[in-house]
Amino acid sequence: MAPRGHHLTEVALLASASADLAAAGAGEREGWLDDPAVLPSLGPRGRDLAVASAARSVLVIIPVAGGGAGGVTVNPALGPEEGRISAVEWVPLTAEDDGEGEEGVAVAVGTDTGWLLFYSLAGDLLHKQSIYPAKILKLNFRERKENVWEDSGSDELSIVFPGLIARFDGADLQSILRKSFQYVKLRLWKDKFGEEDAGDEDSFGRLPFQIWNVSKFGSCADAAIVGLMPPPLLELQSSQRHYCAITVGEDAVVSAYRLSEDRSRSIVGAILSRGVAATFSTISSLSKILWRSEPSPPKKSRPKPQSFAKTSPLTCLKDSPRKGERLTLSPSGTLAAITDSLGRILLLDTHALVAVRLWKGYRDASCLFVEMLLNKDKASSSSMHTEYTKSDYCLCLAIHAPRKGIIEVWKMRTGSRLLTIPCPKGSKILQPSARLSSSFSYAPLEVYLFNGDSGQLSVLNSHVG
Repeated sequence: MAPRGHHLTEVALLASASADLAAAGAGEREGWLDDPAVLPSLGPRGRDLAVASAARSVLVIIPVAGGGAGGVTVNPALGPEEGRISAVEWVPLTAEDDGEGEEGVAVAVGTDTGWLLFYSLAGDLLHKQSIYPAKILKLNFRERKENVWEDSGSDELSIVFPGLIARFDGADLQSILRKSFQYVKLRLWKDKFGEEDAGDEDSFGRLPFQIWNVSKFGSCADAAIVGLMPPPLLELQSSQRHYCAITVGEDAVVSAYRLSEDRSRSIVGAILSRGVAATFSTISSLSKILWRSEPSPPKKSRPKPQSFAKTSPLTCLKDSPRKGERLTLSPSGTLAAITDSLGRILLLDTHALVAVRLWKGYRDASCLFVEMLLNKDKASSSSMHTEYTKSDYCLCLAIHAPRKGIIEVWKMRTGSRLLTIPCPKGSKILQPSARLSSSFSYAPLEVYLFNGDSGQLSVLNSHVG
């Protein structure tokens, strides 16, 4: 077996962030990162790390450069109605808005009562919105540039609930987050007048979104929107968009649905969000400052949940007592790796909805897709300044088996095992939410290993050999 340093390169030793990480539970016991209430998430290009603690209701944002120095600890003002943190994800902004440093990314936080909040790297609240009164299981930001199913699709943020899935369009996210960064200084004025950090939802406006019920075959433990799919045969001339969603859960190991987009709701919501939200937010902030001595109005009740868009079940696989646990998608969305309660990993072709591979003996495993250099001779003999293209890489699956203490890398779809890498207990594999490739260079899909006990963050080397 190859030595550890041969296939992993240390990116940072987050020793300077030990005090910040302690707020999320670091150092209390060995293997603290294995706690399901601890939620780590890696930012675009691996530049920042967010660690949230559901039990402590705290969010820690750490810059990877400089050993983690200069981290920010955020204590969201979450009352009983907002609940506790249950999911964390990074949302990048477009490149042209990245001139101010921190304005290139936001941290999305979901709660166990269905609220969605966005924070800047400085810990400022950018947006707050009620989505649905249920626990948010997962937030997932996806770039759509490589999805072969998409004709003109955009990036998206999907939100998974037990039996539900919601989708935010990337263009809408960009629009409202840009405005929020512009108004954040105005909102910070409230600190001078002793106002509370938490505002009501109306002061932020509303992001338009679609939500679907995907519980036909039972409640789901995880889900993902794969991409656009063809419409039903009787609707070939329709301009309505249809998405394919894959779910995993207790009653059905894996299920597939067609999600139909309600365009009327999206258009109206976009107009209200872009036209009214910014104006109302500014007026609201100024009025709070000018008339701060007046008693605040009664707190508004939570908005009524949005009605579901049309959902059509496609197929499901039931295999009791086997239960689906987690799934992860390939960059194009054409493959999904699904882990189950019996220690098996199923590789699903999401286009044909058929299983193409099965691994056994991987209990409590987690999977991430990764790209490795296909031309090993070129990788070993070329200079450090060689620019690789997408064709130089092959898609692989990294399987972290914590009970075995190893990470295995398998070539897709039916290739052999390329690597077996030992890893210490208390570690997790992470992946940046976005790669931010440019037209001049290709950024491969990478996998990082974070050792919570030592604070070491390493990246899996892209070349084999």
